[in-house]
Amino acid sequence: MLAHRLIERKRDGGRIEAGEWRALALAYATGHVPDYQMAALLMACYLCGLDRGETAALTEAMLASGDRLDLSDLGRPRVDKHSTGGVGDKVSLVLAPLIASLGVAVPMMSGRSLGHTGGTLDKLESIPGFRTDLTLAEARTQLERLNCALIGQTAEIAPADRKMYALRDATATVDSIPLIAASIMSKKLAEGLTGLVLDVKRGSGSFLPELPRELELAEIMIAIGADHGCPVVALLTAMDRPLGRACGNALEVEESIAALKGEGPPDLLEVTYALGAEMLVLAGTVADHDAARRAMEQSIGTGRAAEHFQRIIEAQGGNPGVVDDPAVLPQAAECELFAAPRRGFVARVEPRAIGRGIVEMGGGRTKVDDRVEPAVGFVITARPGDWVEVGEPLATIFARDRTGVDTGRHALGLAIHIADEADPPLPLVSHRVTNRGVEVLGEV
Repeated sequence: MLAHRLIERKRDGGRIEAGEWRALALAYATGHVPDYQMAALLMACYLCGLDRGETAALTEAMLASGDRLDLSDLGRPRVDKHSTGGVGDKVSLVLAPLIASLGVAVPMMSGRSLGHTGGTLDKLESIPGFRTDLTLAEARTQLERLNCALIGQTAEIAPADRKMYALRDATATVDSIPLIAASIMSKKLAEGLTGLVLDVKRGSGSFLPELPRELELAEIMIAIGADHGCPVVALLTAMDRPLGRACGNALEVEESIAALKGEGPPDLLEVTYALGAEMLVLAGTVADHDAARRAMEQSIGTGRAAEHFQRIIEAQGGNPGVVDDPAVLPQAAECELFAAPRRGFVARVEPRAIGRGIVEMGGGRTKVDDRVEPAVGFVITARPGDWVEVGEPLATIFARDRTGVDTGRHALGLAIHIADEADPPLPLVSHRVTNRGVEVLGEV
Protein backbone atom coordinates (compact mmCIF):
# COMPACT_ATOMS: atom_id res chain seq x y z
CA MET A 1 0.00 0.00 0.00
CA LEU A 2 3.04 2.35 0.38
CA ALA A 3 3.39 3.07 -3.33
CA HIS A 4 -0.35 3.63 -3.83
CA ARG A 5 -0.47 6.08 -0.92
CA LEU A 6 2.55 8.04 -2.20
CA ILE A 7 1.24 8.15 -5.78
CA GLU A 8 -2.05 9.54 -4.52
CA ARG A 9 -0.35 12.15 -2.32
CA LYS A 10 2.08 13.34 -4.98
CA ARG A 11 -0.68 13.40 -7.60
CA ASP A 12 -2.53 15.83 -5.35
CA GLY A 13 0.53 18.06 -4.88
CA GLY A 14 1.72 16.76 -1.50
CA ARG A 15 5.23 16.02 -0.21
CA ILE A 16 6.97 12.69 0.23
CA GLU A 17 9.13 12.55 3.35
CA ALA A 18 12.71 11.29 3.50
CA GLY A 19 11.81 8.06 5.31
CA GLU A 20 9.12 7.31 2.75
CA TRP A 21 11.57 7.81 -0.13
CA ARG A 22 13.99 5.38 1.54
CA ALA A 23 11.31 2.75 2.01
CA LEU A 24 10.03 3.19 -1.54
CA ALA A 25 13.50 3.03 -3.13
CA LEU A 26 14.37 -0.14 -1.25
CA ALA A 27 11.01 -1.77 -2.08
CA TYR A 28 11.38 -0.89 -5.77
CA ALA A 29 14.99 -2.09 -5.97
CA THR A 30 14.00 -5.44 -4.45
CA GLY A 31 10.99 -5.94 -6.70
CA HIS A 32 8.26 -5.26 -4.15
CA VAL A 33 6.93 -2.27 -6.07
CA PRO A 34 5.97 -3.01 -9.71
CA ASP A 35 7.03 -0.87 -12.65
CA TYR A 36 3.50 0.30 -13.33
CA GLN A 37 3.24 1.90 -9.91
CA MET A 38 6.66 3.49 -10.16
CA ALA A 39 5.74 4.79 -13.62
CA ALA A 40 2.65 6.43 -12.12
CA LEU A 41 4.71 8.00 -9.33
CA LEU A 42 7.34 9.29 -11.79
CA MET A 43 4.61 10.96 -13.83
CA ALA A 44 3.15 12.52 -10.68
CA CYS A 45 6.62 13.82 -9.76
CA TYR A 46 7.09 15.11 -13.32
CA LEU A 47 3.79 16.99 -13.26
CA CYS A 48 3.79 18.25 -9.65
CA GLY A 49 7.52 18.58 -9.04
CA LEU A 50 9.69 17.97 -5.98
CA ASP A 51 11.02 20.63 -3.65
CA ARG A 52 14.73 20.87 -2.78
CA GLY A 53 14.29 18.74 0.33
CA GLU A 54 12.47 16.01 -1.56
CA THR A 55 15.10 16.02 -4.30
CA ALA A 56 17.87 15.62 -1.73
CA ALA A 57 15.91 12.87 0.02
CA LEU A 58 15.28 10.99 -3.25
CA THR A 59 19.00 11.22 -4.08
CA GLU A 60 19.95 9.84 -0.67
CA ALA A 61 17.33 7.08 -0.91
CA MET A 62 18.60 5.88 -4.30
CA LEU A 63 22.20 6.10 -3.10
CA ALA A 64 21.36 4.05 0.00
CA SER A 65 19.55 1.38 -2.06
CA GLY A 66 22.91 -0.15 -3.04
CA ASP A 67 26.66 -0.25 -2.41
CA ARG A 68 29.33 2.40 -2.91
CA LEU A 69 32.75 2.29 -4.51
CA ASP A 70 35.19 2.87 -1.65
CA LEU A 71 38.33 4.43 -3.11
CA SER A 72 39.45 6.32 -0.02
CA ASP A 73 42.76 4.44 0.14
CA LEU A 74 43.58 4.84 -3.56
CA GLY A 75 46.09 7.56 -2.74
CA ARG A 76 45.15 9.95 -5.55
CA PRO A 77 42.35 12.39 -6.39
CA ARG A 78 39.17 10.91 -7.87
CA VAL A 79 37.24 13.16 -10.22
CA ASP A 80 34.49 12.36 -12.70
CA LYS A 81 32.53 14.30 -15.31
CA HIS A 82 28.88 13.91 -16.24
CA SER A 83 26.87 15.36 -19.13
CA THR A 84 23.14 15.95 -18.99
CA GLY A 85 22.92 14.53 -22.51
CA GLY A 86 23.33 15.73 -26.05
CA VAL A 87 23.63 14.74 -29.69
CA GLY A 88 27.15 14.06 -30.92
CA ASP A 89 28.38 14.46 -27.34
CA LYS A 90 31.29 12.02 -27.16
CA VAL A 91 33.33 14.12 -24.69
CA SER A 92 33.44 11.35 -22.07
CA LEU A 93 35.26 9.03 -24.46
CA VAL A 94 37.98 11.63 -24.93
CA LEU A 95 38.09 13.10 -21.46
CA ALA A 96 38.29 9.95 -19.32
CA PRO A 97 41.50 8.51 -20.81
CA LEU A 98 42.99 12.00 -21.20
CA ILE A 99 42.57 12.94 -17.53
CA ALA A 100 43.56 9.43 -16.38
CA SER A 101 46.79 9.76 -18.37
CA LEU A 102 47.61 12.79 -16.18
CA GLY A 103 47.47 10.92 -12.88
CA VAL A 104 43.87 11.51 -11.77
CA ALA A 105 41.57 8.56 -11.08
CA VAL A 106 38.42 8.73 -13.22
CA PRO A 107 35.77 6.20 -12.12
CA MET A 108 33.40 7.07 -14.96
CA MET A 109 29.98 5.51 -14.64
CA SER A 110 27.79 6.28 -17.64
CA GLY A 111 24.37 5.50 -19.05
CA ARG A 112 22.69 4.32 -22.24
CA SER A 113 20.79 6.33 -24.80
CA LEU A 114 17.98 8.34 -23.25
CA GLY A 115 15.29 10.02 -25.34
CA HIS A 116 16.86 11.68 -28.39
CA THR A 117 20.37 11.65 -26.88
CA GLY A 118 23.10 9.05 -27.27
CA GLY A 119 24.56 6.98 -24.44
CA THR A 120 28.25 6.56 -23.60
CA LEU A 121 27.80 2.85 -22.89
CA ASP A 122 26.26 2.21 -26.31
CA LYS A 123 29.19 4.03 -27.91
CA LEU A 124 31.79 2.05 -25.98
CA GLU A 125 30.05 -1.24 -26.72
CA SER A 126 30.37 -0.58 -30.44
CA ILE A 127 34.07 -1.44 -29.89
CA PRO A 128 34.21 -5.21 -30.48
CA GLY A 129 34.42 -7.08 -27.18
CA PHE A 130 34.32 -4.02 -24.93
CA ARG A 131 32.79 -4.78 -21.51
CA THR A 132 31.00 -2.06 -19.58
CA ASP A 133 29.52 -4.49 -17.02
CA LEU A 134 32.50 -4.55 -14.64
CA THR A 135 31.80 -5.35 -11.02
CA LEU A 136 32.85 -2.85 -8.37
CA ALA A 137 35.82 -5.08 -7.51
CA GLU A 138 36.92 -5.20 -11.15
CA ALA A 139 36.49 -1.44 -11.50
CA ARG A 140 38.59 -0.81 -8.41
CA THR A 141 41.40 -3.06 -9.66
CA GLN A 142 41.43 -1.26 -13.00
CA LEU A 143 41.44 2.15 -11.33
CA GLU A 144 44.47 1.14 -9.29
CA ARG A 145 46.30 0.09 -12.45
CA LEU A 146 45.08 2.51 -15.14
CA ASN A 147 43.38 5.38 -13.24
CA CYS A 148 40.21 4.78 -15.24
CA ALA A 149 37.25 2.44 -15.51
CA LEU A 150 34.48 3.09 -18.06
CA ILE A 151 31.51 1.25 -16.64
CA GLY A 152 27.76 1.06 -16.58
CA GLN A 153 25.65 1.32 -13.49
CA THR A 154 26.19 -2.04 -11.84
CA ALA A 155 23.50 -3.94 -9.98
CA GLU A 156 25.43 -2.99 -6.84
CA ILE A 157 25.22 0.80 -7.19
CA ALA A 158 21.95 2.70 -6.72
CA PRO A 159 19.77 -0.14 -8.06
CA ALA A 160 16.61 1.91 -7.51
CA ASP A 161 17.94 4.60 -9.83
CA ARG A 162 19.08 1.98 -12.35
CA LYS A 163 15.50 0.78 -12.74
CA MET A 164 14.00 4.27 -12.66
CA TYR A 165 16.44 5.53 -15.30
CA ALA A 166 15.19 3.02 -17.86
CA LEU A 167 11.57 3.61 -16.85
CA ARG A 168 11.86 7.40 -17.26
CA ASP A 169 12.93 6.98 -20.87
CA ALA A 170 9.92 4.77 -21.59
CA THR A 171 7.39 7.01 -19.79
CA ALA A 172 8.35 10.49 -21.15
CA THR A 173 9.46 11.71 -17.72
CA VAL A 174 13.09 12.43 -18.64
CA ASP A 175 13.14 16.24 -18.60
CA SER A 176 12.32 16.82 -14.93
CA ILE A 177 14.90 18.82 -12.95
CA PRO A 178 14.47 16.92 -9.65
CA LEU A 179 14.51 13.50 -11.36
CA ILE A 180 17.57 14.40 -13.46
CA ALA A 181 19.44 15.80 -10.45
CA ALA A 182 18.67 12.87 -8.16
CA SER A 183 19.53 10.29 -10.82
CA ILE A 184 22.88 11.85 -11.69
CA MET A 185 23.99 12.60 -8.16
CA SER A 186 22.98 9.24 -6.67
CA LYS A 187 25.30 7.50 -9.15
CA LYS A 188 28.14 9.99 -8.88
CA LEU A 189 28.16 10.09 -5.09
CA ALA A 190 28.36 6.28 -5.08
CA GLU A 191 31.69 6.51 -6.93
CA GLY A 192 33.60 7.82 -3.90
CA LEU A 193 34.67 11.02 -5.68
CA THR A 194 36.78 13.91 -4.40
CA GLY A 195 35.32 16.16 -7.10
CA LEU A 196 32.75 16.23 -9.90
CA VAL A 197 32.43 18.35 -13.05
CA LEU A 198 29.03 18.67 -14.70
CA ASP A 199 28.44 19.44 -18.36
CA VAL A 200 24.95 20.96 -18.37
CA LYS A 201 23.73 21.23 -21.94
CA ARG A 202 21.83 24.32 -23.05
CA GLY A 203 19.88 25.15 -26.17
CA SER A 204 17.26 23.50 -28.35
CA GLY A 205 18.83 20.02 -28.20
CA SER A 206 19.05 19.81 -24.41
CA PHE A 207 16.49 18.22 -22.13
CA LEU A 208 16.01 21.65 -20.52
CA PRO A 209 16.17 24.25 -23.32
CA GLU A 210 15.49 27.28 -21.08
CA LEU A 211 18.54 28.93 -19.46
CA PRO A 212 16.91 29.52 -16.01
CA ARG A 213 16.05 25.81 -15.75
CA GLU A 214 19.56 24.78 -16.80
CA LEU A 215 21.07 27.02 -14.11
CA GLU A 216 18.58 25.67 -11.57
CA LEU A 217 19.62 22.10 -12.36
CA ALA A 218 23.30 22.98 -11.97
CA GLU A 219 22.70 24.73 -8.65
CA ILE A 220 20.67 21.82 -7.23
CA MET A 221 23.38 19.27 -8.09
CA ILE A 222 26.10 21.52 -6.69
CA ALA A 223 24.15 21.81 -3.42
CA ILE A 224 23.65 18.03 -3.21
CA GLY A 225 27.37 17.52 -3.77
CA ALA A 226 28.20 20.02 -1.04
CA ASP A 227 25.90 18.21 1.39
CA HIS A 228 27.99 15.05 0.78
CA GLY A 229 31.41 16.70 0.91
CA CYS A 230 31.97 16.45 -2.85
CA PRO A 231 32.91 19.76 -4.56
CA VAL A 232 31.00 20.20 -7.82
CA VAL A 233 31.61 22.63 -10.70
CA ALA A 234 29.20 22.95 -13.63
CA LEU A 235 29.80 24.37 -17.09
CA LEU A 236 26.92 25.20 -19.40
CA THR A 237 27.81 24.16 -22.94
CA ALA A 238 26.03 24.56 -26.26
CA MET A 239 23.59 21.98 -27.56
CA ASP A 240 21.77 24.12 -30.13
CA ARG A 241 23.69 22.07 -32.73
CA PRO A 242 25.40 18.66 -32.52
CA LEU A 243 28.85 18.60 -30.92
CA GLY A 244 31.54 17.64 -33.40
CA ARG A 245 30.65 16.09 -36.74
CA ALA A 246 29.88 12.43 -35.94
CA CYS A 247 26.46 11.46 -34.56
CA GLY A 248 25.92 7.74 -33.91
CA ASN A 249 27.68 5.19 -31.74
CA ALA A 250 30.56 3.75 -33.80
CA LEU A 251 30.98 6.99 -35.73
CA GLU A 252 31.44 8.88 -32.46
CA VAL A 253 34.03 6.39 -31.21
CA GLU A 254 36.02 6.97 -34.40
CA GLU A 255 35.84 10.75 -33.92
CA SER A 256 36.82 10.40 -30.24
CA ILE A 257 39.95 8.49 -31.21
CA ALA A 258 40.79 11.22 -33.71
CA ALA A 259 40.36 13.82 -30.94
CA LEU A 260 42.72 11.87 -28.64
CA LYS A 261 45.29 12.18 -31.43
CA GLY A 262 44.68 15.93 -31.73
CA GLU A 263 42.74 15.54 -34.98
CA GLY A 264 39.18 16.00 -33.73
CA PRO A 265 36.78 18.82 -34.60
CA PRO A 266 37.70 22.13 -32.90
CA ASP A 267 34.40 22.42 -31.01
CA LEU A 268 34.77 18.93 -29.51
CA LEU A 269 38.33 19.64 -28.39
CA GLU A 270 37.38 23.04 -26.97
CA VAL A 271 34.59 21.62 -24.77
CA THR A 272 36.86 18.73 -23.74
CA TYR A 273 39.63 21.09 -22.67
CA ALA A 274 37.22 23.33 -20.75
CA LEU A 275 35.76 20.41 -18.77
CA GLY A 276 39.15 18.74 -18.34
CA ALA A 277 40.68 21.91 -16.92
CA GLU A 278 37.98 21.99 -14.25
CA MET A 279 38.66 18.33 -13.42
CA LEU A 280 42.41 18.86 -13.04
CA VAL A 281 41.94 21.99 -10.91
CA LEU A 282 39.46 20.17 -8.66
CA ALA A 283 41.97 17.33 -8.37
CA GLY A 284 44.64 19.79 -7.24
CA THR A 285 47.22 18.47 -9.71
CA VAL A 286 47.69 21.81 -11.51
CA ALA A 287 47.91 25.42 -10.40
CA ASP A 288 45.26 26.86 -12.70
CA HIS A 289 43.22 26.37 -15.86
CA ASP A 290 46.02 27.50 -18.16
CA ALA A 291 48.40 24.91 -16.71
CA ALA A 292 45.67 22.28 -17.05
CA ARG A 293 45.20 23.05 -20.73
CA ARG A 294 48.92 22.84 -21.39
CA ALA A 295 49.09 19.45 -19.65
CA MET A 296 46.18 18.09 -21.71
CA GLU A 297 47.60 19.39 -24.98
CA GLN A 298 50.93 17.77 -24.18
CA SER A 299 49.31 14.40 -23.37
CA ILE A 300 47.46 14.48 -26.69
CA GLY A 301 50.42 15.79 -28.65
CA THR A 302 52.80 13.08 -27.41
CA GLY A 303 50.30 10.27 -28.08
CA ARG A 304 50.06 9.46 -24.38
CA ALA A 305 46.28 10.03 -24.20
CA ALA A 306 45.49 7.78 -27.18
CA GLU A 307 47.79 5.09 -25.83
CA HIS A 308 46.02 5.25 -22.48
CA PHE A 309 42.66 4.75 -24.17
CA GLN A 310 44.12 1.74 -25.96
CA ARG A 311 45.18 0.23 -22.62
CA ILE A 312 41.72 0.83 -21.14
CA ILE A 313 40.04 -0.81 -24.13
CA GLU A 314 42.27 -3.87 -23.83
CA ALA A 315 41.72 -4.10 -20.06
CA GLN A 316 37.94 -4.13 -20.59
CA GLY A 317 38.00 -6.87 -23.21
CA GLY A 318 37.82 -4.68 -26.30
CA ASN A 319 39.92 -4.82 -29.42
CA PRO A 320 42.74 -2.26 -28.85
CA GLY A 321 43.47 -2.27 -32.57
CA VAL A 322 40.55 0.15 -33.00
CA VAL A 323 42.81 3.04 -31.93
CA ASP A 324 45.12 2.43 -34.88
CA ASP A 325 42.48 1.22 -37.35
CA PRO A 326 38.89 2.50 -36.93
CA ALA A 327 37.78 0.01 -39.60
CA VAL A 328 37.68 -2.48 -36.72
CA LEU A 329 34.43 -0.77 -35.69
CA PRO A 330 31.07 -1.94 -37.10
CA GLN A 331 30.49 -0.59 -40.61
CA ALA A 332 27.22 0.55 -42.15
CA ALA A 333 25.92 -1.41 -45.15
CA GLU A 334 24.73 1.78 -46.87
CA CYS A 335 26.46 5.15 -47.13
CA GLU A 336 25.08 8.17 -49.01
CA LEU A 337 25.66 11.93 -49.19
CA PHE A 338 23.02 14.50 -48.29
CA ALA A 339 23.28 17.68 -50.39
CA ALA A 340 22.01 21.23 -49.96
CA PRO A 341 18.60 21.69 -51.62
CA ARG A 342 19.23 25.44 -52.08
CA ARG A 343 21.93 28.06 -51.71
CA GLY A 344 22.15 30.20 -48.60
CA PHE A 345 23.40 30.17 -45.03
CA VAL A 346 23.08 27.15 -42.75
CA ALA A 347 20.75 28.75 -40.22
CA ARG A 348 20.30 25.77 -37.89
CA VAL A 349 21.27 22.13 -37.41
CA GLU A 350 18.65 20.91 -34.96
CA PRO A 351 20.04 18.26 -32.54
CA ARG A 352 16.65 16.81 -31.63
CA ALA A 353 15.80 16.02 -35.24
CA ILE A 354 19.24 14.45 -35.68
CA GLY A 355 18.88 12.37 -32.50
CA ARG A 356 15.38 11.21 -33.35
CA GLY A 357 16.54 10.28 -36.84
CA ILE A 358 19.30 8.08 -35.39
CA VAL A 359 16.76 6.39 -33.10
CA GLU A 360 14.45 5.72 -36.08
CA MET A 361 17.39 4.27 -38.02
CA GLY A 362 18.01 1.81 -35.15
CA GLY A 363 20.83 3.63 -33.38
CA GLY A 364 18.81 4.38 -30.23
CA ARG A 365 15.90 3.06 -28.21
CA THR A 366 12.15 3.53 -28.13
CA LYS A 367 11.75 0.68 -25.61
CA VAL A 368 13.97 -0.36 -22.70
CA ASP A 369 14.97 -3.68 -24.30
CA ASP A 370 15.55 -2.40 -27.87
CA ARG A 371 18.74 -3.59 -29.54
CA VAL A 372 20.94 -0.74 -30.77
CA GLU A 373 22.51 -0.81 -34.24
CA PRO A 374 26.03 0.59 -33.62
CA ALA A 375 27.02 1.56 -37.18
CA VAL A 376 24.18 3.90 -38.15
CA GLY A 377 24.20 7.67 -37.91
CA PHE A 378 25.45 10.81 -39.60
CA VAL A 379 28.64 12.72 -40.17
CA ILE A 380 27.50 16.34 -40.51
CA THR A 381 30.03 18.71 -42.04
CA ALA A 382 27.68 21.71 -42.30
CA ARG A 383 27.92 24.15 -39.40
CA PRO A 384 25.58 27.02 -38.50
CA GLY A 385 26.70 30.14 -40.32
CA ASP A 386 28.27 28.31 -43.28
CA TRP A 387 27.39 29.52 -46.80
CA VAL A 388 26.45 26.62 -49.07
CA GLU A 389 25.59 26.24 -52.74
CA VAL A 390 22.90 24.02 -54.26
CA GLY A 391 24.10 20.42 -54.34
CA GLU A 392 26.97 20.97 -51.92
CA PRO A 393 27.40 17.99 -49.52
CA LEU A 394 26.18 18.81 -46.02
CA ALA A 395 26.32 15.38 -44.37
CA THR A 396 26.83 11.66 -44.92
CA ILE A 397 24.17 9.11 -43.99
CA PHE A 398 25.27 5.73 -42.61
CA ALA A 399 22.47 3.15 -42.54
CA ARG A 400 21.87 -0.58 -42.38
CA ASP A 401 19.63 -0.65 -45.48
CA ARG A 402 17.94 1.56 -48.07
CA THR A 403 15.00 2.20 -45.79
CA GLY A 404 17.46 3.54 -43.23
CA VAL A 405 18.96 5.86 -45.84
CA ASP A 406 15.50 7.25 -46.59
CA THR A 407 14.84 7.71 -42.88
CA GLY A 408 18.15 9.49 -42.47
CA ARG A 409 17.51 11.73 -45.47
CA HIS A 410 14.14 12.75 -44.02
CA ALA A 411 15.72 13.49 -40.62
CA LEU A 412 18.44 15.65 -42.15
CA GLY A 413 15.83 17.51 -44.18
CA LEU A 414 14.06 18.41 -40.95
CA ALA A 415 17.28 19.21 -39.06
CA ILE A 416 19.34 21.33 -41.45
CA HIS A 417 17.72 24.69 -42.20
CA ILE A 418 19.14 26.87 -44.98
CA ALA A 419 18.07 30.51 -45.13
CA ASP A 420 19.08 33.88 -46.52
CA GLU A 421 20.64 34.81 -43.18
CA ALA A 422 21.70 33.06 -39.98
CA ASP A 423 21.88 34.14 -36.36
CA PRO A 424 25.07 33.28 -34.48
CA PRO A 425 24.93 30.01 -32.51
CA LEU A 426 25.31 29.83 -28.73
CA PRO A 427 28.85 30.12 -27.34
CA LEU A 428 30.41 26.70 -26.78
CA VAL A 429 30.88 27.37 -23.07
CA SER A 430 28.68 30.14 -21.68
CA HIS A 431 28.44 29.81 -17.88
CA ARG A 432 30.47 28.45 -14.97
CA VAL A 433 28.51 27.58 -11.83
CA THR A 434 29.99 26.84 -8.41
CA ASN A 435 28.75 27.06 -4.83
CA ARG A 436 29.83 30.71 -4.97
CA GLY A 437 27.42 31.55 -7.79
CA VAL A 438 27.14 31.90 -11.57
CA GLU A 439 29.89 33.33 -13.78
CA VAL A 440 29.04 34.32 -17.36
CA LEU A 441 31.88 33.31 -19.69
CA GLY A 442 30.58 34.40 -23.10
CA GLU A 443 27.78 36.14 -24.95
CA VAL A 444 24.48 34.50 -24.01
